[in-house]
Amino acid sequence: MIEEKELQKRIADVVRACGEIILHADRNKSCIDEKEGHANFVTAYDKRIQQKLQKELLQILPEAVFVGEEEDIHASIAKGYAFIVDPIDGTTNFIKDYHMSVISVGLTLDGERYMGVVYNPYLNEMFTAIRGQGAYLNGESIHVSEEPLSNGLVLFGTAPYYEELGKRSFEMAYDYFRRALDVRRSGSAALDLCSVAAGRAEVFFELCLSPWDFAAGALLVEEAGGRVTTAEGEKLTMHKMCSLLATNGREE
Repeated sequence: MIEEKELQKRIADVVRACGEIILHADRNKSCIDEKEGHANFVTAYDKRIQQKLQKELLQILPEAVFVGEEEDIHASIAKGYAFIVDPIDGTTNFIKDYHMSVISVGLTLDGERYMGVVYNPYLNEMFTAIRGQGAYLNGESIHVSEEPLSNGLVLFGTAPYYEELGKRSFEMAYDYFRRALDVRRSGSAALDLCSVAAGRAEVFFELCLSPWDFAAGALLVEEAGGRVTTAEGEKLTMHKMCSLLATNGREE
């Protein structure tokens, strides 16, 4: 077995190389397809990056299973190692050249969050975490904010693929808006989780996410000293879609 820090470095190197694909993408040749749900897109670049991640990550850790967003059938992550990957989190942003997209790679062990790597190629920001060893941005330790909600920013996702959740999402956002400094919507759950981990915001919530959206980011928040549960306050599961609430631990 590769030593933990070396394993993380190799994963991060693969992810950084995939970031170059995003930076040099020709959006005129993105070959955009629609998936089930409102405004749910996949591009040729999502598929290309996922294929590269699958090939190269499994070369690093052959005993792992691979779970990617752009797969129709997903392997069980209950035993052993599993890579849980979103090749481009923020695909709509990528299509619109909005520069708010990241590559997210989570590694679980026996179904529990173990290692996380999230890379924003536009800002060259590499977020990394190993369970029990803290969270880092470009090698420097990061921590959640110590500010109360009244002096905080709230990030949220609108669960756009599930139109029945739209009204409730904005009602929650408005409630937070009245109690916090302001609210923000980036279009990338993984990026928002990194922002909470780095102390740039105090809260993030979304009412329906898949494990590849938060496999890496949730660990980053926890290792930075924050708290992650479902929106109902229950333990976050890595096995199915669920809501998510991430805070700096000082939520009211």
